[in-house]
This record gives sequence, structure tokens and C-alpha cells, in this order.
Amino acid sequence: MADFELGSNFIPTLHKPSALLPIAKHHDSLLYLIEKNPVTIVVGQTGSGKTTQIPQFLEHAGWCSDGKIIGVTQPRRVAATTVAVRVAEEYGCELGKEVGYSIRFEDVTSAATRIKFLTDGLLIREALVDPLLSRYAVIMVDEAHERSISTDILLGLLKKIRKRRPELRIIISSATLQAEDYLRFFSQQPENRESREGVTGSIGSIISLEGRMYPVDVLYLEAPTEDYVEKAISTVFDIHTHEAEGDVLVFLTGREEIDKAVQVVAERSAQLPPASQAILALPLYAGLSTEQQMFVFDNPPENTRKVIFSTNIAEASVTIDGIVYVVDSGFVKLRAFDPQTGIEALTATPVSKAAASQRAGRAGRTKPGKCFRLYTERNFQTLPDANIPEIQRSNLAPFVLQLKALGIDNVVRFDYLTPPPAELMIKATELLFSLGALDEYAKLTKPLGTRMAELAVEPMMAKTLLTASSFGCLSEVLTIAAMTSLGGSIWVQREGEKKQVESARRKFAAEEGDHLTLLNVYQTFVTKGKKESRFCHENHLNFKAMTRAISIRAQLKRYLERFGISVDESLRTSVGNRGEQIRRCLTTGYFAHAARMQPDGSFRNVEGGMTLYAHPSSLMFNRKADWVVFHEVMETGGKIFIRDITKIEKGWLVEYASGYYQLKQ
Repeated sequence: MADFELGSNFIPTLHKPSALLPIAKHHDSLLYLIEKNPVTIVVGQTGSGKTTQIPQFLEHAGWCSDGKIIGVTQPRRVAATTVAVRVAEEYGCELGKEVGYSIRFEDVTSAATRIKFLTDGLLIREALVDPLLSRYAVIMVDEAHERSISTDILLGLLKKIRKRRPELRIIISSATLQAEDYLRFFSQQPENRESREGVTGSIGSIISLEGRMYPVDVLYLEAPTEDYVEKAISTVFDIHTHEAEGDVLVFLTGREEIDKAVQVVAERSAQLPPASQAILALPLYAGLSTEQQMFVFDNPPENTRKVIFSTNIAEASVTIDGIVYVVDSGFVKLRAFDPQTGIEALTATPVSKAAASQRAGRAGRTKPGKCFRLYTERNFQTLPDANIPEIQRSNLAPFVLQLKALGIDNVVRFDYLTPPPAELMIKATELLFSLGALDEYAKLTKPLGTRMAELAVEPMMAKTLLTASSFGCLSEVLTIAAMTSLGGSIWVQREGEKKQVESARRKFAAEEGDHLTLLNVYQTFVTKGKKESRFCHENHLNFKAMTRAISIRAQLKRYLERFGISVDESLRTSVGNRGEQIRRCLTTGYFAHAARMQPDGSFRNVEGGMTLYAHPSSLMFNRKADWVVFHEVMETGGKIFIRDITKIEKGWLVEYASGYYQLKQ
């Protein structure tokens, strides 16, 4: 028996050993290509292992010597966190040591970090401090086919940086066949962009990895459905009663639909016969905390089928094992910015063919699967091949501001993968000028413009924060900035407790609107509530969101202190007479989001005369107000809703934004 050794195949593994992933057999050729070429394009199905394995291959091959690190960017925060957790586990280290992640307001890295996952937006911010990104030996841009604005701008920056740092290795990973376009982009000089010939080849190469795919049956509806959320729920129960074992992944468009679906499934599954298999419904969207997002990866309890309701996050960014059935609503929420009205709304739009096939592919990961499309086959034929890149349909103000701060003054001549429409660039420049971030020569103003670019909040809120001390309400506006940066609701509505939530909200309500209400909630939480979870439970508040607000506020405060702006924190429990100062201060940042109430209770925005409605979650829902400013806009069921609304006076608009509004004589 002496010669019998326990081989490595006896070590219990939590996940599939990486040796079984399709990428394993490409290990040597990948490292060779990366060594030889400045740019490597990796084309691979989701599930081929590219995101988790390539950084580890590089680290083992010594790319982190000399204290350099490997950066892997993701278009979404959820992906950056979940992938980092997975890779740290495989690497065998504590998260934040050798493997860590960094997203807005959350940095889990240390001096020991060698592989760092981060959002592409955050890497652009790092370039403000270190323009050549000199800490990185390799930068891998993952999921580039999603064409988020940050990804597109990052690719343009990396192309510039490469000229100064020929030793930097750039890897672009994409699930679709746009590989040639990326290679052409990096191979051409900006002047050469028109000539498509001759320059490729020299700078990089493309490697294709096949993913492990089992066959997927795609099923369509015979007739279109009126209500895809209800149809998705009934399809889940059809699968549960008629199909074999396997978890279900349902694609919906946003948190409201997902929360509703999770609740309905939980209620209906309680009525299933006791002997049958149980259903565990889980949400997955960007507003959840990291811990809540991780639940979807856990194995379900005995005799339980897991059903995950997700936004398009699960389409490409994260891989959940055990999915056999996919239900595709056929819709996705996309940003749509209207330069005429100056309003950017999230609008539910039909998915593209590329996205629909990505979704279907999630069912064939572990064994043959089925995809239920909640639309007809004829509908599928009419879908666009791919979505319009985000840079062509978004408010570009935050990005113009960042490019200017990076020293790229001529933002029109910047090397974009797809150039943005001129009217969006003009609109962004106008807004930044009226906020005082740019001067009449479109140069960044000092100190206001440079500070606005450095703050990790969007330009309107940055301006509000930076003018708050002149109104004597900096401490309060800091709190409001943190509370509106959470990206999710602070209220928790448990089953059948709608009335209790309403009365809890009324306790904190401020006559003047949502921003001051959020301020009341925060101040009560940190004083009377002693920052305890019990207080949150009693008041139907989300404890995790509230503790996150404390940490975001502390980070924003550190930024301000770095600018030499000190925050007076003598605890003021009542908002009292500062209410007006806070509202005036909000007007200085949000004047472009001003609206006037109409006799029927709806609002019209000043600039484009668009009809808007107060969102039911807002305090201004069914309340009287003459003029208001609002924070965000969303479109649901053909109506455009505004959230986070505060009453203001008409005169303030002219006083604080005379370059933007004039009174008609």
C-alpha cells in the first residue's frame, strides 16, 4: 500500500475543478498569446471559465512580480463582487487579501492584493489619480460586448495609455463575435479609422474558447401575452408541476417587478400540496447588498427547487450553477436620454436577438435545458440583432466631466469605439456649463469642476454637495447625498404589511418632500435608533441599506475634507429652519430637473414640457406642490414617474440658474 497516494482528485471541491472548464486546455496558448501581443481578444461563451481562470493563469505565470497587479473590469457591481468571492475561494485566500474587489463606495482590497476585480467606471476614476494606470501589469476588460458607456470610454483610454506603456497587456473578453471590431479599433490610428484595411494583425490576436453547452429547447408562446410578469409566474408553476428537477432563472426588467414576483411565488407556493417539492424564490438585481446577492449561488435545501428572478445581470455577468430552465420575459430596462427634454429614463424595451440567445444559453450549462420565451416566434424575428450602445442613448454629462478631468479637453475628437451623437455631447456640455463645472471655453473650472469630477456622485449631486457649505447645511446635504446613492429603497415591505409601512413612513415625513424625509430617517436612525437593527425592524427600514448610508456618508465626507472643506457635525436633531436652506441648495444642483404641478396633479418639466407623475413611493404622491425638483426618472407601463421630489420656489430657479432659465417678461 505504500505506493498508494491520495491524489489531488480526492480533495473535495466546492465547485467544478477548474481543470474541467473548457478554458483549461487553452492554458498554454493563452499565456503565449498574452506574452507576445499587447492586445488579446478572448471570445468565449459565458461559462467557459474566462473570467475566473484567466486572472489566475496570469498570476501563476508571474505577471504580478514587481508588485504589479492584474485588474479585471466588469460592467456591473454585482459581477465584480460575486466573481471576486468565487476566485478568492478557488485561490484559497481570504477575500480582500490576494484577491479583492473594488466598487463605488466599497473597497475590499489590501496591500497584498494581486488580482483585483472592479467596475470599469472605477478604473476610469483610478486614472484621475494615476493617468497611466501604472500599478497594473494586465487589464482585462470583461463582458465588453455589453457596450456600457464606461466600457467604451475605458477602451478609448487604454488605447491612449498603450502608446505610453507598450509593456501593458490588454485582454478584452466578449461573448459575441465583435472581436474583429475590437482588434481593428486597437490597431488603427484615429486618423486611420476610415481605412479598414491593412493595419490589423500587428497588434493583437483573437482566441476562441468553446463553452460547455448542452442542447436547449426553445419554446415560444402561440399568442402574445398582455402581462409578462403574471405569465412568468404562471410559467414557473407550470415548470414546477410538469418538468423534471432543476432550478429556474426568470428574466424580468427591474426590482419592482422582481420583488412583486418573488412575493407572489412565495404566497402561491405555500398552497402547494404538502408532499410536493418546495419552491424557494430569490431576487437578483443591482440594488441588493453583496450578501443578498450571494444567496442565489447557495444550494437550495433538500427537496426544494430554486427560482431566481433576475434583471439582465444574470444574462452574461454571473453564472449560477444548477439552472436547467430559463423563462425570458423578452424585455430589458435600458437608459434612454431625450436631449429635447433633458430627461434620462429607464425604459422597458424588447431585448435584442443577441441577448435572447445569451439568456437561452443559461439553461444549457449543466445538462440539456429548456428556455420558455414569453413572446411569439414571429416577435423574435422582428427583434434587433443587438442593442444600441449605451453611449448613443445616455446622458453624457458625467462622462464628459470625467474625460475633461483626465486632461482630454477635446472630447469630440476622443477615440470612441462608436462616436456619440453630437446633440448628446452638446446637451452634456450645456448642463456642465450651467452647473459651473465648465467655463465658456468648455474648460474644467477650478476648483469647482475638478472637485465635481473627483466626487463619486453624479454631477448634479456633486454641485449640490459643493455649494452646501455656503448655505450652512453641509452636514444635512452630505446625509441626503448618501441616502440617494444607495440605489435601492430604504423601506422594507413584508407580506400584508402595506398599511404599517405607510404609517412608519408618515412618522418621518417632512412636508417639503422626499429629500428632507430621507434626512429625518437617517438622523433618527443614528441618534434615537442608536444605529441598531431593532430600530429598523420596528420602523420597516432596511438595516443593511441604513448602515451602508453611514459608510457612504463617511466616504463622501473624506472627499470633502481632502478638498479642505470641513463638515460641522454638531448633531442637530431637528431640521427646523434649515429646511429652506437645504431646498435652496438642492435647487442649485437639480435646477435642470425642475417641474411644475398641473391642475390634474401631474407635473410638467420646465425644459421639455414632458408630463411626469410622482412615483407612488414618493411623499409627493397625491400631494399639492407648485414647483418641485426631482432626483430620478423611471418609465413603467407607459407613464413616466419621478422619485425623490422636493418642493421649491419658482424664484430660486432664476436666482441659482440664471444661465439656464430666464423669466418671460
